[in-house]
Amino acid sequence: MTEVAVKKNLGKRDMILFTVSAILLVDTLAATAAIGTSSIFWWLFLGVFFFVPFALVSAELGCAYPEKGGIYAWVRDAFGGRWASRVSWSYWVNVAIWMPAIFILFAGVAKQLFWPDMTVTAQIVLGVVLTWVAVAANVVTLNVGKWVPNIGAIFKILIFVAIIIGAGFYAAENGLANPITLDSIKPNLSDSLQYIPAIIYGMLGFELISASSDEMRNPKRDVPRSILISGAIILALYTLGTMAILAAIPAQDIDLVEGLVDTLRLFFAPLPFGDALVMALGIAALYTFFSNGVTWAIGGNRAAAEAAEEGELPRAFAIKSVTRNTPVGAAILMGVMSTVILVLYGFLVDSNEDLFWSLFAFSGVIFLLPYVGMFLAFLKMRRVDGERERPFRVPGNRLFVRALTLFCVAILAGSIFLFIYTPGEGVQWPVLIGSFVTLLLGELAILWAEKQGRGQPPVTPAMRAML
Repeated sequence: MTEVAVKKNLGKRDMILFTVSAILLVDTLAATAAIGTSSIFWWLFLGVFFFVPFALVSAELGCAYPEKGGIYAWVRDAFGGRWASRVSWSYWVNVAIWMPAIFILFAGVAKQLFWPDMTVTAQIVLGVVLTWVAVAANVVTLNVGKWVPNIGAIFKILIFVAIIIGAGFYAAENGLANPITLDSIKPNLSDSLQYIPAIIYGMLGFELISASSDEMRNPKRDVPRSILISGAIILALYTLGTMAILAAIPAQDIDLVEGLVDTLRLFFAPLPFGDALVMALGIAALYTFFSNGVTWAIGGNRAAAEAAEEGELPRAFAIKSVTRNTPVGAAILMGVMSTVILVLYGFLVDSNEDLFWSLFAFSGVIFLLPYVGMFLAFLKMRRVDGERERPFRVPGNRLFVRALTLFCVAILAGSIFLFIYTPGEGVQWPVLIGSFVTLLLGELAILWAEKQGRGQPPVTPAMRAML
């Protein structure tokens, strides 16, 4: 059997839209606005000292090492297969955990728009259905599948722009719900520590497109350009969008699930055809929630499939469509795990807001871990492979780049801690226990993969398509 030819489906426009779709999260906008006006400071501060460095590091790695698998390949080259497989597991399983959270948010907004009496059980059922639709979107070729995140990115930009414009008119007529002044945006650590990890969470994803580098037309040219262009769009919309929600709703009244629709109704319901506009923007938001799940699943499943092909994860993850070369095994396993998590967490919570935050914090811990490995891999590859051609380089001398990178690692470590420990409340035991069990399952999966590989011949490209 011959290896399936990989089509070059991704151009610069696709990569910009894909990255915007991955990082610009309508779903975390309410969570960050709930911090209060000090969230504006945190967006700007973390934008300069974390978001920009992260974008630069992702751009350098993406064009210097345009390897299929993205973050998995970078960590593998720096630290070996065992650590790369841990990164791939965390990367993949985070999406499997996070998809239920995003689909519960989908159900919460659908409840507001169409079905006010929807029960938590019905929301879970809807989440399960959406999970398997996302799985189906992952097993089609990228020339088809890429349009899910592409359209999602356009809808996200439209929603953010609508909220920003609506806030301007609303504030002019009604005044600000929260005073936005230089004094009010000063950080208040006691009130904002719980939600700062949500801001970091909303800044990650520049590396995701590199998981599909073998399907890019010109990764060395397009990766850094698409990252820098999308980064500027994302940071501007995040900051202005947070200000817009704070212009309308007192910070203490912002609901993590229903805050978006509340804001849209405040801004647009009084206008002629305002209800229809709210409905249209609400439906667009629903689509963006679905496209978020698909976008991250595309990157996570491809990274996991690459790890499995290298023998670092169980062979089931390496199963691919013979005709489309898409990661069928990883996608189906993700669907199964997401379904189980949705059902299990459904028994533990009383409201969709509780369910959303529990899943969000749980997935957040797992989500941030691979990025620690990515930053450390960047430092090591700069040291041991410094002679490699780098079409794009993080500016600055070696000491500056090292200090900036380690500061980003410290921010990630602090965010992980704050997902597990909430000031004033203590340790979040479900998050801690869930994270520990998930990482333990990853170790067992790695050991299983190693056992499968003992005494087996190397897996050729033709054989990979047959697994």
